Amino acid sequence: MPRSSPPTAFEATPSAGEYRQDIEIVRRTLALHPGVFRYQTPRKLSQHLARLERDFVGAGSLEQRFLVLSRFMATIRCGHSQCNPYNQSKSVVQSLFERPTKLPLEFDWIAGRMVVLADRSGTGLLAGTEILTIDGEAAPRLLERLVPYARADGSNDAKRVAQMAMRNIDRWETFDIYQGLILPPRPAGFHLSYRTPDGRLGAGDFKGVTAEQRRANRHTLETDGTSEPFWTWEMEDGVAILTMPSWVMYNSTWKWEPWLADRLASLRGAKGLVIDLRENEGGNECGNAIFARLSDKDLQFEGYRQLVRYRRSPQELDAYLDTWDASFRAIGENATDAGGGFYELGREGSDTIPSITPRITVPVAALIGPACSSATFSFARRARESGLVRLFGEPSGGNLRGINGNGYFFVRLPASGLEFDMPIIGNFAQTPQPDRGVVPDVLITRSIADIAAKRDTPKAAAKAWVATL
Repeated sequence: MPRSSPPTAFEATPSAGEYRQDIEIVRRTLALHPGVFRYQTPRKLSQHLARLERDFVGAGSLEQRFLVLSRFMATIRCGHSQCNPYNQSKSVVQSLFERPTKLPLEFDWIAGRMVVLADRSGTGLLAGTEILTIDGEAAPRLLERLVPYARADGSNDAKRVAQMAMRNIDRWETFDIYQGLILPPRPAGFHLSYRTPDGRLGAGDFKGVTAEQRRANRHTLETDGTSEPFWTWEMEDGVAILTMPSWVMYNSTWKWEPWLADRLASLRGAKGLVIDLRENEGGNECGNAIFARLSDKDLQFEGYRQLVRYRRSPQELDAYLDTWDASFRAIGENATDAGGGFYELGREGSDTIPSITPRITVPVAALIGPACSSATFSFARRARESGLVRLFGEPSGGNLRGINGNGYFFVRLPASGLEFDMPIIGNFAQTPQPDRGVVPDVLITRSIADIAAKRDTPKAAAKAWVATL
């Protein structure tokens, strides 16, 4: 039986040969990855794999192996290929993510500068304070060290930077994970130097916080297993504000469709609707329920080719390929040979969105940003293509050339006990596209001054637009 977690004190430490077998599983599994050569050549992949094997086998700890494997996965330049903290074993989670090593701040990166959103240390740093150094290391230098571990599609570096912000909206923040392994606090805590919004310089020691303390201040609800709404609907100056921090509905029992339908039906007396997707990576195609009410006829969108790299997954690998749908193992059996090692499933299923009533007759705007990289990337793309939703904010995550997803194998490595997510369907654009995300109709970025003054300029601009039509 394959080992599913790192060895305990009562088990033998895996041998170098067993760790090499982990990498052989990585190598063979990536032959099934539809986007592995989207942004790199076979020669470059071979070089990355050779380096991975050398460093993974030579690593002296689970922490080092996790970092080595995570950095390798980032070289694929796929926003859905990662060592996913949500899919690791309990022992890996406890060992790597539940450490009291977290910086007691919430912050964003503004033009490469670390800017405080909230101080959880009790010291009283104001929003808009810039962190200059952490234990003597310049904050921009720390960002440079962290970005190579971030997952994003192609050259969409804004998505990589956004992952290393700490907004406290996820159970495990990407920054917390990698900062805790790369730059943990000293016994006295973190020594920070900073500049306040009024220009004063300061410094001090800040004690690291635990995972429990971090979660106590989390801004979003846990979606797994909840029956409670995790979206909000508010009226501001006659404009409806729909905030949707996640579309991940797979393990939720909340009936979001009737909740959303009831609120959209109430819009007749409103000036307009603003949908806030800025913290939303994606999940289910919940945005289709909005598009379906924006037109009196079915909506047609140019589809992406859906390609896979295998007829059936190799049976000798199946023990390591976990998934929720057994049909994924034979997803290419009835596909058309597209040449070049690909099999075509067809266009993505949401090319056509059937119209439903009641229609939304008020203007609709959406706030987007680099986090929008899966279903929310698709929503932003359709908004630009249709012109039915005006986009405000910053360019999305994802990539117009196509992203990988729709189905996954959770690859579990027996010797190390580590897991990585591997998408099995690649969406490829029918016509040449730029190597970037969706650029909003109205490009607005937040400034340090906005943060200090607690101004939400993209939201204000969107509200003003819908209110004046």
